[in-house]
Amino acid sequence: MAGILIYGFHAVTSRLRVNPASIEEIFVDAARQDPRARDLIESAKQLGLRVMQIDSKRLDGIAGGPRHQGIAARVGMVQQPRHIDEILEGLSGPLLLLILDGVQDPHNLGACLRSADAMGANAVIAPRDRAVGLTPTVAKIACGAADTVPYLTVVNLARAMREIKEYDVTIIGTDGDADAELESADATGSVAWVLGAEGTGLRRLTRDHCDQIVKIPMYGTVESMNVSVSAGICLYESRRQRSSHAQS
Repeated sequence: MAGILIYGFHAVTSRLRVNPASIEEIFVDAARQDPRARDLIESAKQLGLRVMQIDSKRLDGIAGGPRHQGIAARVGMVQQPRHIDEILEGLSGPLLLLILDGVQDPHNLGACLRSADAMGANAVIAPRDRAVGLTPTVAKIACGAADTVPYLTVVNLARAMREIKEYDVTIIGTDGDADAELESADATGSVAWVLGAEGTGLRRLTRDHCDQIVKIPMYGTVESMNVSVSAGICLYESRRQRSSHAQS
């Protein structure tokens, strides 16, 4: 059967809202009789979509496990951008990008996409050979952001970073050992924040292509944060600085 499976209430409702034409069929646990499930079923039927109410064990088998919240859907693949230019050409205003170097955990990627959506990032970019891809788990954790934030995987991350600079984007990397702190970076204009995987950090070549390296100051006892938390802090710093700059 064609299509891929997504599961979880937010992932399915987001696809229903953003791109209902891509939905082939929806599976709902017949035991779910709550208002959210009824509203979803009613919306899907009004759009002429096929909805199958099935028992939970069968849904477990379809979704590959029980972590589906009683909702799953078979959907067509959403076409992701294949080149930087597809994302950046024609955009107005300061750009805001998130580059992930070596993030392979689907929960981390899903959370990063969610943070990127919340902060209005234009895209998330990652190397093709060191990225998890848009799996059903990513879509569930992203709570709909996998459908709204362009996710571009590139063969050569260093080359992609050089292409991004052609759009007058400042590339700021993060490293816990950096001398400069986050607030010292000028993030009022077009910025791409670069984060490495927890534990390994940025690769040398990726680091060499950054215009500046900063660290997020830590005030407690832990030495590092989850990459998605760091991503949210960095993206928010851009928003904070832009707001302050506009008011000054």
